[in-house]
Amino acid sequence: MIADKRRDTAASDKRQGMPPLVMVRAFEAAGRMGSMRKAAEDLGVSHSVISRHVKNLELWMAVKLVTSTPRGLRLTREGELLHASVSKAFELIAATAAELRPPSHRRTLRLWCMPGLATRWLGPRLPQMQDVLKGTEIILRAIDRLPDFSVGEADVMIGFGNLDDLPIGASPLVHPRMFPVANRDWLSKPGAPANVAELTRVPLIHEENRQQWLDWFRAAGVDHGNALHGPRLWDASLGFDAALGGQGVALATRLTAADEMAEGRLVELFATDIRLGAYYFIAAPSRRRDQMIRKLHDWLALELTRTESATASR
Repeated sequence: MIADKRRDTAASDKRQGMPPLVMVRAFEAAGRMGSMRKAAEDLGVSHSVISRHVKNLELWMAVKLVTSTPRGLRLTREGELLHASVSKAFELIAATAAELRPPSHRRTLRLWCMPGLATRWLGPRLPQMQDVLKGTEIILRAIDRLPDFSVGEADVMIGFGNLDDLPIGASPLVHPRMFPVANRDWLSKPGAPANVAELTRVPLIHEENRQQWLDWFRAAGVDHGNALHGPRLWDASLGFDAALGGQGVALATRLTAADEMAEGRLVELFATDIRLGAYYFIAAPSRRRDQMIRKLHDWLALELTRTESATASR
């Protein structure tokens, strides 16, 4: 019976010239993010689900919408035309929904933020943020994936990524220096690295994969040779705690490590100036013109830059 209803719905959609919304939603995310993988992360589903929905949409429309390239997904001419239309449609739906909500709902800010920055920089500054956004209830979630703005998961995301590959609609906030840190007591033990090259042979604390350290060594001009050592943890915040606990060397920024370094619990290793990415700001399309959102963006940009500049000059 359920299968019959689905077939009836699909048949009805096709008669009316409207493709199934689940396919359109997957296609919109793929075009917006520039890859099936990022679209899957954005919508919180698997890569295969996005790929299947996009292929089914192409079959439904009998036209090629996307092509794969070494740099990711690229929209065809027909795909660009469709994507422009569905993007405007989703933005219009989101904007209308925001207008129809009671005023009390519009004064709530659902803010997602990278875990390390949320815990160590933004959390202590919540009173300041609340003062800037007077009368607004702030709901902060520490998470490292983009929210699905089309279903209202969040209003704003503070993410981290490569400056050349930021999500569409995102604006960079700060491009911090990234450097190795370790527990002072751990460094006093025999075998501590004497230079940057020797870092490759000590326990390094990685995030979900080893890519960040690989990128850092490449930027430092160091041949890491064999596979790097050390535990792989879920995110930067866990890695930071592991470094504090004397489990090895982690990569950090002044934004997240300034207090522990000032207290002497963490020590920066060597003098380097390597910047691997940027924190960025992205808001739900329906709220990008909201004065409160603009005020938050300006405050974040100012305070992050001020923190990075002040600590870097010490």
